[in-house]
Order: sequence, then structure tokens, then C-alpha cells
Amino acid sequence: MNMTNIAVLNFSGNVGKTTVARHLLSERMNDAKIFSIETINSDGAEGDASRGREIIKVQIEMQMIDNAVVDIGSSNVEDVVAIWTQNPGMHDDFDYFIVPVVPAMKQQRDTIATIETLSQLGIHAKKIRVVFNHVDMTDNPESVFSGIWHYQRQERKFTFQPSAVIHANPLYTRLAGSTMSIKQILTDTTDYKSLIQKTEIKEEKLRLLQLVALQRAAAGVTRELDAVFNCLLK
Repeated sequence: MNMTNIAVLNFSGNVGKTTVARHLLSERMNDAKIFSIETINSDGAEGDASRGREIIKVQIEMQMIDNAVVDIGSSNVEDVVAIWTQNPGMHDDFDYFIVPVVPAMKQQRDTIATIETLSQLGIHAKKIRVVFNHVDMTDNPESVFSGIWHYQRQERKFTFQPSAVIHANPLYTRLAGSTMSIKQILTDTTDYKSLIQKTEIKEEKLRLLQLVALQRAAAGVTRELDAVFNCLLK
């Protein structure tokens, strides 16, 4: 994917924007640069710390690189929207607007408000995509996100991809606040099984077993994120 700019946003916090920006999008966009527009960066996102009013500067810089993901913090979305409103066409710099949502009802309501706001700016439904995040493996997304499903049937203000589901996984919690990427975990060629057999130290063996488990989790998560990315941006 070349020359693609994506904004990740939601009026609600705690919807997994970092998971979407870092682990879903950037790694599949030739390691796209992440710009973090967050007054108080509470979710550990990487990138250039900015404030909502600096979106103009960020958008100028992102035009000079091939791919960019702009992670807009919930505390700054209103400021960014106000600037886009004052500068008609400015939002056209983005190819997609990704809105992550988690099962909590407040976040679902805020997601609908976010989509409504983007639509009122004149952003076409084909550019607005929703990611259903932190879904339990035993849950049916249509039941868990029934409000979003109903809203889509009634309004058609975003492009609906029901398979864009990221399931809850402890790996994301472990990586929170870390600079390590899922790709780095998978490309680690260390033969941990051989090291486990050689060591007699219980604590070291446990540490190595945890690293093996981490790689297995990363492999499973990668398969899921590949599928989500392919359906989300098709």
C-alpha cells in the first residue's frame, strides 16, 4: 500500500487506538510513520507528541512521506474537527478514517457520535471504517455491537465490514508501553527450545518458556490482524 494516510479517532478513550494504529495499520503499511495527537498520551502510543491544534503541521509533514497513521486522542478530537471545519477540504488529505470501538455501551454511543460528526464534515461513508476491538472469542459481534449494527442499517454513514473484528488477547496488554512490535517478536530467530533444554536454572527456563508462548501468541494475532486489515481496507 503506497501513499496512504489514515486517521484513527473516536470521541471515546480506551477503545484500542494504539492497537489499531501500531499493530494493525502501521506494520502493514510499510511501517508507516505514526503521528500521535494527544495532549496527555495515556495509552502509550508512539510517534510525535502533538496537540489538537497542531493538526495542520502534522498534515503538512505527512504529505512528505509515503504512508502515515495519525492517532488522534479522544481529548483532542473536538479541536481537530473544529480545525477541519474552519479549513474546508483539509480532511481530504486522509484516505480513510478508522474508528475503533469496544463492547462497552458508552464507547458504542461515542462511536456513533464520531461517525455522525465525520459525516457532517462531508466525509463520504466509503472513507469511514469501524474496527470492532477487544471482542471475546465466545461473543457474537452482531449481538455485542447491536447498536452499531442497527445504526448502520438505518443510516449507512460508514462502510460496514462485519469481519473487522480484533479479539481480546493478553499480548496487547503485554506490549502496552513497550517499543517492541509484533513483527519484531515474530522475526526473532533465537532457538528458545534448544536453550530450554540446555538450562538447569528454573527461573531461566520459565523465562524462555514465556518467550516461546509470546511468539506463539504473536503468530496467532498476526494471522487475525492480516485478515482484518485485508477486509477493512478493501
